[in-house]
Amino acid sequence: MTLPKRPSISQLIPRLLAGDRLALSRAISRVEERGDDARELLAGIFPHTGRGHLIGVTGAPGTGKSTLVTGLVQAYRAAGQTVAVLAVDPTSPFTGGALLGDRVRMSKLSGDPGVFIRSMATRGNLGGLAAATADALLLLDAAGYERILIETVGVGQAEVEIAGTAHTTVVVEAPGLGDEVQAIKAGVLEIADIFVVNKADRPGVERTVGALELMLHMAEGAPRQMLHHGQLLDVAASSAENQAAGWQVQVFKTVAASGGGIPEVMAEIERHRAWLVESGQLAARERLRMARSVEQIVQAELLRRLRAALPADNLAGMLEEITARTLDPYAAAERVLSQLA
Repeated sequence: MTLPKRPSISQLIPRLLAGDRLALSRAISRVEERGDDARELLAGIFPHTGRGHLIGVTGAPGTGKSTLVTGLVQAYRAAGQTVAVLAVDPTSPFTGGALLGDRVRMSKLSGDPGVFIRSMATRGNLGGLAAATADALLLLDAAGYERILIETVGVGQAEVEIAGTAHTTVVVEAPGLGDEVQAIKAGVLEIADIFVVNKADRPGVERTVGALELMLHMAEGAPRQMLHHGQLLDVAASSAENQAAGWQVQVFKTVAASGGGIPEVMAEIERHRAWLVESGQLAARERLRMARSVEQIVQAELLRRLRAALPADNLAGMLEEITARTLDPYAAAERVLSQLA
């Protein structure tokens, strides 16, 4: 049965759950549009989620993240597993859409029915993740993909946002970029489950590996925490849940362009997944991930209601008062919030 160009939610959900790639594409477009029926779609597929393993791949531009992701996809496919890739691209300043660079670089994966690749625009999100990323991940999970890789925009300190989205976070470095120091500044030392030094055939690789291993050694014994940084939901986590005791972060060298080191990285990801399950960390990370998702939804809905409740001319007048220093920003915020009372 042919899927209509604009299928109903009742038509879309069964096809998506059966692994129909066209239905999945249409569903992701629907949640990106943030239309009224997106909520119905997500509610319908949510009970069928929670099976896919989410693997975040992040790092500075130029480290070869897309090449590494391509290699990992090929390795997983060789092992007989289905893989989805969500490549979060910078937003085009002209169209507002994704620049699609990652999909171009991953073109060698096209034609494989066990691989699904989608680019999403950040649309100004400084954390490197698109606003609809969490919803798209639910759809990919419901469609039955066993391993879901999320490649983020390399945006410096804000890329730590991936730690609140993925089950396993792979941080990619490269020789000669000064990223050993950047790792400390950006906090990626705390969020990495696995370090990969890609382009290991370049000069300086041992210096980069050594610097990362030294930092990891210095941090040894300190509790590694996966915290919920929001303020709406206070998520209690026991010491056993939020301390990653027992997991030792390792540094791997790869030459992703030729496939060197890829099998070892894949094996480490799978070892981390097994550890998450055995230690109870997977359930803890899922709880924090869901808390973060709920908070984002509430914030977005409150902002939508405020915009609907506040006439545009009132806002313009209020901004004039603030600029003239006759109204302070906190008083203005109180005035806006009073519209919801």
